[in-house]
Order: sequence, then C-alpha cells, then structure tokens
Amino acid sequence: MSLALPLTLKAAVSRDCWSYRGTLGTSTTRFSSVMSGLTASQEPLPLSERLAHARAILGEVPLVDGHNDLAMTIRKVVNNQLAQFPFHQDLTKLEPWASQTSSHTDLPRLRKGHLGGQFWSAWVPNDSQYKNAVTQTLEQIDVIKRLVDRYPDDLQFVTTADGILEAHAKGKIASLIGVEGGHTIDSSLGVLRIFYNEGVRYLTLTHTSNTPWADSSVSESGDKGQHIEFDGLSAWGKVVVKEMNRLGMLVDISHVASQTMKDVLNVTRAPVIFSHSNARAIRNITRNVPDDILVRLVGVSSSGWWVSLRQAGGCLFVRLRENGGVAMVNFFTAFLVDDLNTASIKSVVGECLSVNLLGSHKRDELTSTISGRWRELITPPKGLEDTSKYPDLFAELLLDPSWTDEDLKKLAGLNIIRAFREVEKVRDELKCEDPWDQPIPREDIKDHLHCVNT
Repeated sequence: MSLALPLTLKAAVSRDCWSYRGTLGTSTTRFSSVMSGLTASQEPLPLSERLAHARAILGEVPLVDGHNDLAMTIRKVVNNQLAQFPFHQDLTKLEPWASQTSSHTDLPRLRKGHLGGQFWSAWVPNDSQYKNAVTQTLEQIDVIKRLVDRYPDDLQFVTTADGILEAHAKGKIASLIGVEGGHTIDSSLGVLRIFYNEGVRYLTLTHTSNTPWADSSVSESGDKGQHIEFDGLSAWGKVVVKEMNRLGMLVDISHVASQTMKDVLNVTRAPVIFSHSNARAIRNITRNVPDDILVRLVGVSSSGWWVSLRQAGGCLFVRLRENGGVAMVNFFTAFLVDDLNTASIKSVVGECLSVNLLGSHKRDELTSTISGRWRELITPPKGLEDTSKYPDLFAELLLDPSWTDEDLKKLAGLNIIRAFREVEKVRDELKCEDPWDQPIPREDIKDHLHCVNT
C-alpha cells in the first residue's frame, strides 16, 4: 500500500506517539496519540461511525491505488492462465492462493475496500534486459487487460484521468497499467511508444539495478556490489524523460538514486510521481526520498504544500506546486519503520498527520492520493493487512478533526487525478513536437548486457 502526502519532514513515528521536525523550521511537535487533535471536551466517534463516514467519502470520489503487483503473482502461480485464477472468489479460503504470503487482492476484498481505481503493475525480472524483457512485459500487459475483460461488471480498462471518474460513476474499478523498471524497454524509445500505445500510463525509470541510462537506489546504497555509474541520468536517459512527457506518460521516480531524482526534476516538463516511496528522514534507506527532493517535489513556498496519497503497497504522493508531482507513501513495513514488528496503521497515520500539520497554513491546497504495493507486503502493517482495509485508514484519519472531507477526498484520489490531468495537458501542449528517436549510444550499453536481479 502507499499513501501520497508531503514528506519533507524529520519524522519519528512509533506505535503510540510521533514527532516531526520540518526542514524549514526548528520547532518539534509531539503528540501522545493520534487523538491529539481532539480537545478535552471532544470524544472520538465510535469506529463504526467513522467507517461509515469513510465509506461515504469513498462513494463520492474514487480511491485510486498506485501500485499492485497482482499480475506478477498470477504469472508466478498459474503462468498467466486466467481460467485458474478465480478473482471473483475469496482467495483467503482457496489454495494455492491462501498460502501465498503475497496474495492480498481479490474482487471481494477490493469491493470491501471501496477501491475506485488501480494502477496494476507490469513487472518482469531485471535480468531479462536485452533477453526477453520486452516479451515478458507485453505478456504482463496482456494478462492485465485479459483480467479486466474477464470481469466487465467490476473492472474497466482506462487510460485517462477522466476515465477514472467515468468508471467510478459506473460503479466499476478503473484499471490502469504502470510498468515497473526501465529495463523493460531494452533502451528503445520505440518500445516505450509501443507500451504507451498498449495503454501503459507510467514507467518507473529503474528497478533494483541500474539501466544503461539511469542509476538506481540500490547503486546508491552500494548493495549487491552495485555502484553509481552515471551520476543520475545519462544524456540519453534525459531523452527518455522528454519522450515520456511528449507521450503523456507519468514519469515514476521510485527506485531511482537521489541524483537521478534531481536530474528528472531538472528535465521534466510535466509532473512526476513516486509510485511507492516513503520519507528518508523517517526511515533512512536509499529507497526512500530525501528531504531536499521532497522540498522540490512538494513545493514549500508562499503558495503552500501539495500532497497526494497512494495505497496499494503503502505509498504517499508529495508534490511541488511548480512541478505538480506526487509522492506516494508506501505501506511496505521495511520502508516505514526499523522494527517491522511495530508497523501498524498508526505508522501510516503518523505520515498523514505530519503532512496535515505541514500543510495546515493553507489547507485549501492540501492534496494527497493512495497507492499500493501488495505483492511485497509479506508482513503488512497491523490494521492494513490487505486491500479490504482502505476505509480503516480513513477512519483512523477521522480521529483528527483537522482533516476535512475535502482533504480526504484529495487523499483518496483527486490529487493523482489532478496530476494525471496536468501530464495530459503537457502532452497536448507538445503535440507539435516530433517524437524523440535518437538511439542510445553503443558505448552506453556495452557493459550492460547483463542486468543483475536483486
């Protein structure tokens, strides 16, 4: 799961209390519990009433989840044979799905969770680059489309921001595709365009190893013997970003190194997203986002913060007014806390409250959105065990009366829809621009014919 909220804070979140130190100030605020927003005279509404309120909000606006790895689970377990995947049934009671630690999703749980839109992730192993990465990725795109076609009463394939709202109005789950990892395009702008024409609407620039044109977060950490090669994006990598802008494809900079993030923000002409990343100030790992990047993304200025939430893997979206980008807070416990056993719904609420506080000086501009990372949530936060639990998160947020219904609607999906619309607007403004078609230089790929899978 992932939430999208402003992350430019030094925050420490625990089970019973949390504090933050904003990068723009020195004061520290501490709360004894998530109920700290209540006055002494106020009593929290019972959980049943808060859940009813949360569900009513999610009935008005689509809850959009930014990342769900269900397609890879289908490939792993039944080799993409959908006749063997009873998506309409409760998979917690059916083998082999019930025994899968990565199985958090089925239609009954999505409906119970009031999901309105889902970016389904098309991921293939890193070591398929320059072998069969394109074939495998097209197969994953195909299985997502076939899954949607198989359940027309519940799912609707969409490729636009307005399409999300249209599907929600029909009572269906808008289904979009994001491709995870630039290794999937085999350093080909032609393949990138083919993916877009097949309906892909975001590409994560790297996964867990460098591409021949971008450094990953793993290379920044030095894990697995990897190292920084390009100091961010190569010259050709910047062309990839420009072509994505021209196409109207969201540039996803989760998984990339810090300098790659900076290079993308310097080059892009449209809003970017972090589809599943948290704040490095809270959990200091290279997969999370450093404060200086969040400042650029979120935009702390006289015009205020922009935020966005993403829930299918636990991610937050944070955005800079100038960029319009979104950072999605991830519910993956290893990205939230040091001790995985302490991760809970309150850990995620702590992230949301931090954003709420930082954005409170101009609440009308608070923006958030939800996304997910369900396949990898082997040990999900307590209280957010699967895709049925989205209303519980909003019920927890309703303990804090400073969150208005409008804030929660933005958090649910209106923020990512807005950012998506801005990407489409940039695409329309670039209609006169010819496709970028220069090939990657041969010298850039000569040492990258084998990509390490980590």
